Amino acid sequence: MADPKGFLTTPRREWPRRPVEERVRDWDEVHVPGALLPLIGPQADRCMDCGVPFCHEACPLGNLIPDWNDLVSRADWRAAAERLHATNNFPEFTGRLCPAPCEAGCVLAINQPAVTIKNVECAIADRAWEEGFAPPAPPDRLSGRTVAVIGSGPTGLAAAQQLTRAGHTVAVYERDDRLGGLMRYGIPAFKMEKHHLERRVEQMRSEGTKFRTSTTVGRDVDAAELRSRYDALVIATGATAWRELTVPGRELEGIHQAMEYLPLANRVCEGDLESSPLSAAGRHVVIVGGGDTGADCLGTAVREGAASVTQLDIYRRPGAERDEEAEPWPTYPKLYRLSPAHEEARDLRTAPSADAEGDARVFAASTLRFVGDGGGRVRALHLVEVDAGRRPVPGTERTLPADLVLLALGFSGPDQEDGLIAQLGVGLEPRGTIARDAGFGTEVRGVFAAGDAARGQSLIVWAIAEGRAVAAAVDQYLTGVPSRLPAPVGPYDRPMTV
Repeated sequence: MADPKGFLTTPRREWPRRPVEERVRDWDEVHVPGALLPLIGPQADRCMDCGVPFCHEACPLGNLIPDWNDLVSRADWRAAAERLHATNNFPEFTGRLCPAPCEAGCVLAINQPAVTIKNVECAIADRAWEEGFAPPAPPDRLSGRTVAVIGSGPTGLAAAQQLTRAGHTVAVYERDDRLGGLMRYGIPAFKMEKHHLERRVEQMRSEGTKFRTSTTVGRDVDAAELRSRYDALVIATGATAWRELTVPGRELEGIHQAMEYLPLANRVCEGDLESSPLSAAGRHVVIVGGGDTGADCLGTAVREGAASVTQLDIYRRPGAERDEEAEPWPTYPKLYRLSPAHEEARDLRTAPSADAEGDARVFAASTLRFVGDGGGRVRALHLVEVDAGRRPVPGTERTLPADLVLLALGFSGPDQEDGLIAQLGVGLEPRGTIARDAGFGTEVRGVFAAGDAARGQSLIVWAIAEGRAVAAAVDQYLTGVPSRLPAPVGPYDRPMTV
């Protein structure tokens, strides 16, 4: 504990964002470049070095947060990077994309603003790359055993890196033309620029991991035949089966799933397209769904030059403070938060029905139907206010102009249309996710499942934790002895809740 009074004398300060008017004109990350590092030392000093650090338990990776806070406060960046990478393969991803349940579990958060754990993590990760503290770590010798990993999202990449470093020969199969899964084509560049992803992939290649892109297992390669070629197989395809909205008018043109819209915008940033076929430019956009994917659509539509953007959230607007009875510390509370995209929409006054504060979100709103023009294209969305039980409130129906509607309602499980699940013969849970045992194994010997495909839609930090844990299970299966690889979570572990 470098400064015993740091949490008393130093206020919380977060990485500042670039001005809204500047950042909406490009796709660069929203934060001010270079502005984080000067803040981090004093912010790390705010860590209390608790006797029982609940941030460990709140983070499924078990990140050694007080350890690297202390090292950062002493400017020992090499040691801080070592402690950070000891539990997390990709801290520059989580430092940008994770909602930081660790901060909700910070002991200081009981009655003060939490330590800026996420910002410290990101600073360490970036400094590690700048200073060469994250070199490739190839194995000393090979085991002679082979593993196929299907999917190159955070779970698949984490599993592949752990298994490669353990000496196994690993090939990652990805259906898209580039690696990264949702981090590549689902997450907008203004949240995480893709060079962070490219850098890690190159590190993994240097360690010996093989990658097979533009290969859909189940169509391009028979899944059962692939299983026969490898000693073990890991399914880490994610939960890509999106949820539908079955209301009148859904068949109208101009209504699309978020994951039809976001990849096209990302491909424009990659240079594959001059403009998106689903561009929001000049359109009245309504986003159905109040989660992070909806916010990603919001920020993207603003940058594309939408005439207006409104986001519908079926839940009531949460409060600004934690409800100690319903969501006591250290659980992750539902609070009213302004993401960068919401801040942009507010400041630019993009929503035609924004509240007095300019928030583009309409809370406690349920879609009744879509209305089109004579040509079969959507022109309006009818909504109604709902109560806490999601029942319509009489007399609250209203209409929003809409010629582009984006459905961001989450995902129910892995996509089954490619034939992967049927060809392997793995079982499914009633909710559509892949069934597995306490060792991440499916009904088929040598076939394992991890990440959103088996857990269901979750956070990136849980995805990486599952990738590390399934790697330990596969390593034990291949070697026949307890694995030395860490297993931070079990398949039935869940976030802390009341």
